[in-house]
Amino acid sequence: MDVATKTETGTERSDRETLLVERRDGLVQVTMNRPHRKNALDTTMIRELRDVFLEIEDRPDDRAMVLTGAEGEFCSGADLGDSSPATDSSQPAIVRMRRLGDLAVALHRITKPTIAKVDGVAVGAGASLVVGCDLVVASERARISFIFAKRGLSLDNGSSWLLPRLIGSARAKELAFFADILNAEQAKEMGLVNRVVPVDELDALVDEWAARLATGPTQALSLTKKLLDDSWSSSLAQATEAEAQSQCVNFASEDTAEALAAFKERREPRFTGR
Repeated sequence: MDVATKTETGTERSDRETLLVERRDGLVQVTMNRPHRKNALDTTMIRELRDVFLEIEDRPDDRAMVLTGAEGEFCSGADLGDSSPATDSSQPAIVRMRRLGDLAVALHRITKPTIAKVDGVAVGAGASLVVGCDLVVASERARISFIFAKRGLSLDNGSSWLLPRLIGSARAKELAFFADILNAEQAKEMGLVNRVVPVDELDALVDEWAARLATGPTQALSLTKKLLDDSWSSSLAQATEAEAQSQCVNFASEDTAEALAAFKERREPRFTGR
């Protein structure tokens, strides 16, 4: 059951059965919370993650998101031992897999900036969640693998679409065919991770980045994210036209007016996300 509470520090908590959801100052942190299974995705978590992602997109006060896992692990992939009713043989496999696809699409459609904070394992569908975020910060002990082939499976949770765009076709096939486990530095060298830090510095760096995003010009950042995502299917002429239209939207925003005023007054802008 989703029950919202507020702590003494002003953080709003709205926890689900498999997730911890915290909101403060425009930032939403979503923590996958099945530590006894290394935060593996069961049917309930897939549904709850999708619903939270849709909720974040709909709430104007949610200006950035951090996705992470509880107790030193990110996500060990789909829970192949999940015995919930929704996974029994009465449900066709294609129906169950489409739910996972809906999760990938919901994450991709969040127009606000997203950060994956990765500690421990991120494999299979968990690795797909990592690369589905805009930015990735990993601890030195993080391990990432698109492990599907070792389970006799093909890619899912959006990774067949995401990987070639992130690292190119050849490297995507290498990761998918061999299903090797990458340490954090190898993942960074491949272009899957932005930063690698000691585990005791992980929270501080993600908190800094998340705060900068949550207090930034939300509309401009959202439009920039869309421009970059759409660039893969756009010609240069289409991209420049989309840029022009986006800037016209920005020119009418309160945040752009504030940025121009702050520039003239030689101070830092105070963005409200509007």
